[in-house]
Amino acid sequence: MSDDLWKMTAVEAVTRLKKREISPLDLIEASAKRIAAVEPDVNALPTLCLDRARDHAKRLMAGKDREAEGEAGWLAGLPVSIKDLTDVGGVRTTYGSPIFADHVPAKSHPLVERIERKGGIVVGKSNTPEFGAGGSTFNEVFGRTRNPWNTSLTCGGSTGGGSVSVATGEVWLAHGSDHGGSLRRPGTYCSTVGIRPSPGRVTRGTSNNLYSPQSVQGPMARNVADLALFLDSMAGFCPHDPMTFDAPAVSFSAAVARPVAPKRVAVSIDFGGRFELDGEIREICARMAQRFQELGCIVEEASPDFGPVDNVFMALRSQQFVVDRELQIQQHRDKIKPDIIWNTELGLEQTASRLAWAERERAALYRRMGAFFQTYDLFVTPGAPTAAFDVNLRAPATIAGKKLENYMAGSTLNSAITVTGSPAIAVPCGFDQYGRPVGLQLVGKPRGEAALLQAAVLYEQLIGLDRLLPIDPRPGTVPPSA
Repeated sequence: MSDDLWKMTAVEAVTRLKKREISPLDLIEASAKRIAAVEPDVNALPTLCLDRARDHAKRLMAGKDREAEGEAGWLAGLPVSIKDLTDVGGVRTTYGSPIFADHVPAKSHPLVERIERKGGIVVGKSNTPEFGAGGSTFNEVFGRTRNPWNTSLTCGGSTGGGSVSVATGEVWLAHGSDHGGSLRRPGTYCSTVGIRPSPGRVTRGTSNNLYSPQSVQGPMARNVADLALFLDSMAGFCPHDPMTFDAPAVSFSAAVARPVAPKRVAVSIDFGGRFELDGEIREICARMAQRFQELGCIVEEASPDFGPVDNVFMALRSQQFVVDRELQIQQHRDKIKPDIIWNTELGLEQTASRLAWAERERAALYRRMGAFFQTYDLFVTPGAPTAAFDVNLRAPATIAGKKLENYMAGSTLNSAITVTGSPAIAVPCGFDQYGRPVGLQLVGKPRGEAALLQAAVLYEQLIGLDRLLPIDPRPGTVPPSA
């Protein structure tokens, strides 16, 4: 069997699995060899479960565990990675925290159960910042994950390990999650694609914030067709999550196979001047966003009124941190990183009136966004305000020469979209003068993932950067700050 199986797209691999041209075991061994080759350089999958994966493959090959065969999102024995915030039964799951350094859950998260039911085979856990908090992937348990385009740089966060695992060909698909940009920022920094689905599209299962739309689960991949396939594997109603709803009658893969271009596209590089961007990022994204015209789209500069969205997001995020981390900080304060303590205490200090204000503002923004989408079919922004920065930093030192107020200040382009409840996808659009990937953030109508993916796949076909993946990790140096 060829050693180059890891170079196939997920769609190609699943097609060959269905035809029995290759077996799940073939792909596991190809994945294992690729992981051994690149892990020393990137540290994306610090925990492997290859024997568990082989057992799953043998059951599939024996005709067992195939009840979902024929359903949308059937993966037929394709190896995937699961973010280390999400339980896989019998596999070390640390959440990036020293508190849980030796934690082995007995039962898998409902989403992992769904992915495995759809024929996905878990081969490893992808690295994440501690409890997923941060725009750079590092923790005290496993250390830092490095960007394969330049291993001196960050891969972003918090689904950094997942993004790197698909960019380098360790696996074909990666699971992740997104609160303030954790599926979109690593996509932008690593030239992969990651979609933040609408709240309720994918189960969050065991979350204590089950009634909050802030954090979602979702997929990462090397190209949009692969991303649509994995979203089909994940989507649908789950009795463990009250916000979930049924999967669409027409699969996302089917929608991507017959794409329709958006008619009117709104572009805003800085949301009406409210956010800072490095100069080269601004220029590249402005130029590349205009290429939607080549698809026959009407492209106009326009932005919704985002109001005080940065303050709204931080109020809501801090409340979520209180729900998730208050009790842990009481018990293990010395083992939790300062950023998490700061964000949680910010929530503990804010008043009920402040939270009520944030909820009113979120509702008002949702209504303004709805009115905006009556005119436009797609909203396009930069994927991040800077290119990938030094892997040893928790956030970029500056944006457009200005120091950041806090570690979340580099994510406002993404977190503003989180507050709207709209789905958003990161798509590659080019490289800066130092060879660092640059991406766009495409935003669609609420629950409009199908149209969003269609716009993304048409743009991807136009630009063609997906054909550069997977890549071998490349050493490099840290470019000077903008």
